[in-house]
Amino acid sequence: MRIKNPGPGAEFAETPWNEIVPGLFMGGHHRRDESGDVVPVVVTDEFDVVISLYSQAGHGPGPGVQHHIAHMPDDPLTSDQLGEVSRLADIARAAVSDGKRVLVRCHAGYNRSGLITAQTLHRLGYSIDDAIFLVRYRRSKYALNNSIFVDYLTTGIDVARLLTGLET
Repeated sequence: MRIKNPGPGAEFAETPWNEIVPGLFMGGHHRRDESGDVVPVVVTDEFDVVISLYSQAGHGPGPGVQHHIAHMPDDPLTSDQLGEVSRLADIARAAVSDGKRVLVRCHAGYNRSGLITAQTLHRLGYSIDDAIFLVRYRRSKYALNNSIFVDYLTTGIDVARLLTGLET
């Protein structure tokens, strides 16, 4: 099976996930191993809550783990998809606030997961600039390389949702 490239100039991360702040992790469904090969990341019971913006059979999580799946593209989002971003960030914020371990993941663990993770950080009290910095610093310099997602964050997810809804 051919694995989709994580984006222009980007390489898959060497780690399956990274802790962005205590209890909040960001990752992907694939990573690079020591030899540079792209390998699957399988989640079992390392987390209490897993939020997947991309899913693939056999990648977990295991039984008993709360799993939220919301397929969305690494492209411009619809108003409904931005509503999902808001909803999932609320789920992640509540779980982290309750002391649970949360993984937010997508294909490579950079953009879609970065959008939800940064929005979660904002809901936890971080400024958007600090949230974007933390996602890039703790996960990868390739994180949030989708400028549209950064625009959604800096505009505000709720405002971006309203503006996107006007286009339909």
